[in-house]
Amino acid sequence: MIQVCAQCGTRWNVRDRQRVWCPRCRGTLLAPGAPGAPSAPSRPSAGGQSGRPPAGYRWIAVRPGAPPPPRRRRAPLGPTPRYTVIPRWGLYEQFDNGAQDGQAGAQRNAPSAATVRTTVLIAMAGLGAAALLHVIRYALLLINRTTLLNPVVAAIATWLPVAASVFAVFALVAAALVLTNWLIARRAAAYAHLGSPDPRSPRELLAGCLIPLVNLVMAPLFVIELARAEQRSGLRIMSWWMVWFVSYLLSIASIVTTILTIFYAGAQRIADNTVITIIAYLLGLATLLLVMKVFEGFERSPVHLPATRWVIVSAEQPPAPEPVAAVEAEDRNPAA
Repeated sequence: MIQVCAQCGTRWNVRDRQRVWCPRCRGTLLAPGAPGAPSAPSRPSAGGQSGRPPAGYRWIAVRPGAPPPPRRRRAPLGPTPRYTVIPRWGLYEQFDNGAQDGQAGAQRNAPSAATVRTTVLIAMAGLGAAALLHVIRYALLLINRTTLLNPVVAAIATWLPVAASVFAVFALVAAALVLTNWLIARRAAAYAHLGSPDPRSPRELLAGCLIPLVNLVMAPLFVIELARAEQRSGLRIMSWWMVWFVSYLLSIASIVTTILTIFYAGAQRIADNTVITIIAYLLGLATLLLVMKVFEGFERSPVHLPATRWVIVSAEQPPAPEPVAAVEAEDRNPAA
């Protein structure tokens, strides 16, 4: 009995006992056959059709060339990692939020627009009420020239305008504080949007806006710097500055004449002081109106939005007008 090795092709006479492995290469021995059986399967015919191998043979695809390298065995991964707490390692994304944090902090410390409007409206109401009471007082002074007033009416006409003036002064101080805090926060947000800190410190801004006579020059200058930082027009600011300057002068004149009426009493001096005070209150009311216009101009657009609006213009030029043919005058023949 003959068995052929499927790997090396060696024929082995196994006699009457069937073998499985080739003694030479340890290949698989094919099924036993007669001593005259072929040692290899038949090759494909010339027509390209493969012949069918005999019983006990099979075609084995072998890669040409050198045998492939042996596969590497993977090292053991080990136990699954476990953490007693949430791990903090990993990729860290760093964002440049310095300007946004500064702007957000400034907006948090800034008084709201509603607070500013309410405070300024209360101050305007106080100035209007004081001006109206002083007008009534002046009318009573005119009446008192010919008619003796009731003592109760005279006391009310004397002290009620004083109380209204005190209320107006406190309302003006509150409005100045709120507007100053708003200016500091708005400047911080505007310069943070530009990527730079405010060149003026909060203490400098507070001192420049709240100290009398100093604020007449420094407060409008601070607002003009803010307008330049946000690329806005300063026309309203200049109008407010001029009206405020005249109101400042009249307020000083009213205070001086009030002091003079204390030491040099007289009906004419009291009447003159009343008229100056009325005009000063009215100019103060106009100053607050202009302040509100300046404030609303800034609040109408946020800091991060530009004040200048760019409009797309078509690059095509309008066609040139066609030349009009000259019309000959009547009763004239064309030149030859």
